[in-house]
Amino acid sequence: MRIDAVELFHVAMPLISPWRTAYGEDYTVESVLVRIEGEGRYAWAESSPLAAPCYSPEWAGGIFAVLKKWLAPAVVGKSISSGDDLQAKLGHFKGNSFAKAALDNAWWVLDSVIQETPLYKRLGAVKNEADTGADFGVCDSINELLDDIGRAVDDGYKRVKLKFRPGWDIEMLRAVRNRFPTQTFHIDCNSGYRISDLEMFCRIDDFQLAMIEQPLQYDDLVDHARLQETITTPICLDESICSVDRAVMALDLGSCQWINIKPARVGGLTNALKIHDLAKAAGVPCWVGGMLESAVGLQIMIALSMLDNFTYPADIFPSARFYTDDVGKPEVAISRRSDGSPIVRASEAPGIGCEPDAKLLEKVTVAHARIEPS
Repeated sequence: MRIDAVELFHVAMPLISPWRTAYGEDYTVESVLVRIEGEGRYAWAESSPLAAPCYSPEWAGGIFAVLKKWLAPAVVGKSISSGDDLQAKLGHFKGNSFAKAALDNAWWVLDSVIQETPLYKRLGAVKNEADTGADFGVCDSINELLDDIGRAVDDGYKRVKLKFRPGWDIEMLRAVRNRFPTQTFHIDCNSGYRISDLEMFCRIDDFQLAMIEQPLQYDDLVDHARLQETITTPICLDESICSVDRAVMALDLGSCQWINIKPARVGGLTNALKIHDLAKAAGVPCWVGGMLESAVGLQIMIALSMLDNFTYPADIFPSARFYTDDVGKPEVAISRRSDGSPIVRASEAPGIGCEPDAKLLEKVTVAHARIEPS
């Protein structure tokens, strides 16, 4: 298809309550929404690295600038035959996975719109529903967290993810496990620790967690392999897997037993598919993570989560979990299996069946640009 125009919206979306992790706090989610045009059709996508370069070296204002000046002009006016073709046209730009993902995801959604097929089917998935989990950041008190978990357990969630950072660690985990001895939990460290904390991670083995997500440096693979050799709890890599090549190295080194795949973090759906397939061939299961995206980004993640090697409940939440009024419409809602457990269902509309509400988009937009052939 020929890309006729790319429109960029740097947005700041207020959260209902602060999101606290090992790398800090977010009161708004900053992302870049992309509208791509081609073959007389259009589609929307999203990439959300957050407001500051704390989760990764990228940030929303930065990817907006990179997209506006370099990446979008590299594809506008060009014929793009596949995701691989798009990645090749962007390949001489080093890094910038979140920025590249904005265009890559948009290409896939537009291609599925043109083919009049739902994105999940275009990605090769057969099923149209997937389990979702509950996820809690750092709370004001352990009692508040215990109450939140209790509501999630009563609501049928099969697993609960807990943010884990210095000062909100072993004692928190002990209180949680004492209250909920049989619930499936895992912790997410967001790169908050180092191999020098090995003794603490050995103690965590006693809590029978499903996994420890990204315990060490955001760019590390070697120390994670050392840690995985020492502890019995499976390690899941998130921040460290920012490309296909990094996934190959992690699998070769034995750095993890799980991979969290966020399409924005790995450069888009093209790379997410490759990592999914590599991990499957290596016998390493995956699950889909998110970056507090609007419903636009969530629908892309939902479509991806339908692939068969995503075997752990995804970090995909209803719009109402974080936003009073999600800019993406229709908002994402949770459905239920016959046993009452929460699931998400992929849209059956061509593409993702979701786009921003024009008035809300105008309200939350920080910067805007439209790139057309010169």
